[in-house]
Amino acid sequence: MNKVKFNEDFPDITESNKLFKRSKGLIPAYTQTLAKGPTQWIKGIAPKYLKKGRGSHVWDADGNEYIDYTMGIGPVVLGYCYGRVDDAIRTQLEDGITFSMMHPLEVELSEKIRSIVPNAESVRFSKTGCDVTTAAVRVARAFTRREKVLCCGYHGWHDWYIGVTDRDAGIPAAVQDLTFTFNYNDIENLKQSIDADTACVILEPFVFEEAKNDFLKEVQEVCRKNGSLLIFDEMWTGFRIAVGGAQEYFGIKPDLACFSKAIANGMPLSVLTGREDVMRLFDRDVFFFTTFGGEALSLAAGMATINEISEKNVPEFLSMQGKKLKDGYNKISAGLGMDYTQCSGYNCRTIITFDPFKSGCNPLEMKSLVQQEMIKNGILWSGFHNMCFSHSDEDAEYTLKCYEKVLPLLKKAVDDKKVAEYLKGEPVEPVFRKTSNFNLKPKKLQ
Repeated sequence: MNKVKFNEDFPDITESNKLFKRSKGLIPAYTQTLAKGPTQWIKGIAPKYLKKGRGSHVWDADGNEYIDYTMGIGPVVLGYCYGRVDDAIRTQLEDGITFSMMHPLEVELSEKIRSIVPNAESVRFSKTGCDVTTAAVRVARAFTRREKVLCCGYHGWHDWYIGVTDRDAGIPAAVQDLTFTFNYNDIENLKQSIDADTACVILEPFVFEEAKNDFLKEVQEVCRKNGSLLIFDEMWTGFRIAVGGAQEYFGIKPDLACFSKAIANGMPLSVLTGREDVMRLFDRDVFFFTTFGGEALSLAAGMATINEISEKNVPEFLSMQGKKLKDGYNKISAGLGMDYTQCSGYNCRTIITFDPFKSGCNPLEMKSLVQQEMIKNGILWSGFHNMCFSHSDEDAEYTLKCYEKVLPLLKKAVDDKKVAEYLKGEPVEPVFRKTSNFNLKPKKLQ
């Protein structure tokens, strides 16, 4: 079994492969979460199933150990098996999970969120991120009595959004005709797109690209002038860039905001916050109720996670550790003259990119080669640094040593124009973010 060290051989993934074979034909696409599935990991080398996690480390089905920089695709902000959160779950478990009436934690956690999230005059809970983005869009339509939506980023699998991607099968044309996209950091694009029937503008405050020229404040002003509601999708930014999310970090209070991922350190919980006058429509006019919205284990985990994030200033730590990796990677690549790869983004969550024009090579093959070699050396790497509170100085130091070892190998493969020949398995596949109908604009009302 491989450990977190410079291993001689690639990990044995026999048990992973056995499980994978059993899932064929049983589980469509093999996975419940696209980013966790086989298309995003180099086939034949990467493990397919993880069984255990502790702190910043995980163990696969064969017992191989890795430093994890994916962290459950974002929810694990403190670390796996984090004591304070797990203790809160165990304590609540002794009293029960789901009840026949409301639970006190619904009130207590709502009060906690209101105390730290700037726009949280009212609070509603659900289970997944797309639950609350959809609820936000629905209530915005009800409040404004308009139908069109402008979006920028990724907002889940529900019909109103996924129709703007290339995975739009099954979405009625009438639904697709109500949602349109605009470009991040392009305020003129938004101004040209918005019209009198635009109910709301929903966007991720940032993905990796930094906001320029007061872009977010400009978006807010455009929305105000047009009578459209501004919705922040804070799945990635909430409780990570700042305790109160991007709205605290940028000093902008949106009309509505959607949170999930980091709020409960891995437990299924999502939150919609917003103006009381808008949220009041959930009293009766807008239906948004779910059996598990008040499930108590997740609420207990949420309370413990938010308290830990607040008391220990977790966002500052994430930024500090993430900066080490971002700056370190860029220093190594620059020293090797590799101007075709860099690490960018806000420090708490950075991305490593590969430029096909400067390198003359396939970026997915370059990413796959780095992933392959990082996995060999005990790092579960998907092209991102999703930082958690358990990523230690030792983790960061070892990771940079791995980059010092792996990047020269990538450079040689690129110089020889033989990246594919260095791969021991099939490369990762693209996701659907770039779509064929990107940047459609609503027709202006006559």
